[in-house]
Formats: sequence, structure tokens, C-alpha cells
Amino acid sequence: MRRWHPNLFPTLQESAQAPGLSLPSALWPRCLSGFISLPALSPLSLTGKEGLTHLPSLGPSANPAQGKAHLKQCDLLKLSRKQKRLCQREPGLAETLRDAIRLSIMECQYQFRYERWNCSLDGRTSLLKRGFKETAFLYAVSSAALTHSLARACSAGRMERCTCDDSPDLENRKAWQWGVCGDNLKYSTKFLKNFLGQKKISKDLRAKVDIHNTNVGIKAVKNGLKTTCKCHGVSGSCAVRTCWKQLSPFHETGKILKLRFDDAVKIFSVTNDAVGHSELVGMQRRSHSPKSPATPRSTDLVYMEDSPSFCRPSKYSLGTAGRTCSREASCDSLCCGRGYNTQSRMVTFSCHCQVQWCCYVECQQCMQEEVIYSCKQ
Repeated sequence: MRRWHPNLFPTLQESAQAPGLSLPSALWPRCLSGFISLPALSPLSLTGKEGLTHLPSLGPSANPAQGKAHLKQCDLLKLSRKQKRLCQREPGLAETLRDAIRLSIMECQYQFRYERWNCSLDGRTSLLKRGFKETAFLYAVSSAALTHSLARACSAGRMERCTCDDSPDLENRKAWQWGVCGDNLKYSTKFLKNFLGQKKISKDLRAKVDIHNTNVGIKAVKNGLKTTCKCHGVSGSCAVRTCWKQLSPFHETGKILKLRFDDAVKIFSVTNDAVGHSELVGMQRRSHSPKSPATPRSTDLVYMEDSPSFCRPSKYSLGTAGRTCSREASCDSLCCGRGYNTQSRMVTFSCHCQVQWCCYVECQQCMQEEVIYSCKQ
């Protein structure tokens, strides 16, 4: 029996002794605690309009003088023997892994920007050792980011062993012409399960929870796969349509997983006498009989223990002191009843912009007062 256990993976301090990334030998989200080459991201620097799926690091190194540079990149990752073999056989995979890490951290920090736990890298290692709701989200968003990044890397031609999604179901439809390179989600999910080495475990509750939440992230990406079409024909008659499979922006996947987090199910394990092994069960849903425990749905995030408050500094977070908040929306909760400070400042911004001939935009510089609220110590 193979267990996904946090003690198998390095801490931030251990990872800092080696360059590059620290990727787990068994489970993907552990690498987040070892990705020391990525600077801390400020969640408030995101507006929600960013193209989070288009990151400059996606794809293998473009320097031809390095030859098989991907072999060196794989060596910089702390991988199991099987994972290292897969990495070495797949040029472009190492950079795709790095891209997925950035993607998951950016989205996690954006979704929790107004929460007491803001997905900070501080305390990540200790958090992953527990069975909190936040741990469940980290597993889900990490697997979702990797699934998304692999599928996009295939369609972009940055992976040698995969290409566009062929979608034979669309090819067989009348008057549809296959065109444009679709995101290869089929290859991505198949490769991911092989890379993570998922196995059915009958007795280990924590491992079952981790696998379940990992699959929730994968399913969230699958559910966002859409068929996009363009019409071709005289006067827009749409006599022929060019169609392809396209993933939703990862920002939409992040929103779905945040909703799953808000409705996460606390579970425990019971033995099913009929099949002879333990199963995950949780609180009863309204549609279930009060006498029978509810089995979590495949789309539910599940957790084992209640989360700390995250109000004060601990091994899980830095607390909320000094965090900026919205007086109308988040200050009361975020500041944990300690109150908040108010500070005014003047900010400069471009205004009264006009397009001049030819061809530039001319703006004036305006100033306005901005009020900032921050949690007290």
C-alpha cells in the first residue's frame, strides 16, 4: 500500500538548499511548499481580468545551444524515479510543471484575497500535514492547474509526445469540419494519473481524502471543456463549421473550486461490511435519510478536521494583522474583531484620455484621495 504522506516531502528550508523546484515523489501539491524560485505574489495585484492561462514560462527552453536542456531541468526537480523517467522522455514537461505551480498559486491567492487564510506560502508545509478545508483546496487547485497546463501545452505544440485533441465525435458529425488546435484534455488526464501514481487504497483515510480532492480538481477542469465553433459560408450561412475543444479560462475553474471549498464536507471513515473495506462518509444531506450517512459526491471537497481561525500568527499562517480589507465587505471578519486602522493617501492616475492624430493617446494626470483600511494588531 502506497500512502501519500506529508512527511515524505521536503520543507521549504530543505528545498532552499537546492536550486529550482521541489516536486513530490507521490503527490503534486507538495511542490508548492518547495517552489522557492517563485516570488511571493500579492493577491491584491490581481483584478480578475488577467489571462491567468497565458504565462510566459509555459513550454521548454528555447535556447538551442543547450541541446537536451530539459534533462537538466528534470534533474532540478525532486522527483521519484518513475517521475524522472517520464520527465526525461517528455521535453517540455519540466517547464509545464513550473507553469502549473505559478498558475495554482496565483489563482489560490486571488480566490482567498479577502479571507483570513489568503493562501500564503508561509506555513504551507505545516498546513499540508493536516486535514483542513484549506488543505483540500490546495490539492484540488494544484491538480486542476497541472491538468489545465498539460492540456494547453499539448495544443500549443510545446510537448513532443502529444498534440491537438482529435475529438473524433466531432469529426463524424455532418457538415462539421475539424479545424484549429483543440486542448488535449484526454492526454492530460491520462498522463497526470500515471505521473502521480494514483492507486486505490482501502484503509488509509488520509490518502483516500487526498486522492478524492485531487480528482475534484481534475473534474473541475473537465467540466469546463467546451466546444467552440466558427461558421464558414456565403453570407454567414454556416454551411460549414470549424469546431475545436477549448478549456475554460483557469480563473473560472478557480471560482468553481472556491464554491466547492465553501460547501466542503467534513468526513469520517466507516467499514462497509458488504465490500469489506472503509468508505468516506460525511454529514447527511437533506435528500438523504437521517439514519444513513451521506457519501460525498465526486465533486465535493472533503476534509477531516476543523480549521484554526488563522487570526493570529501560527505555524499555518502569519495571521491577519496588517492585512488590507474592505470596510463594507471583509473588515469585520478578516480583522477577527480587533478593529481596523484607517489611512488616507493621494494617488495619481491617468484621466481625460484622448486619441490624437496620428497615432497616440494623450492623457492628463489627476489626483484623488484613497482610503485604506488595515487590520489592527
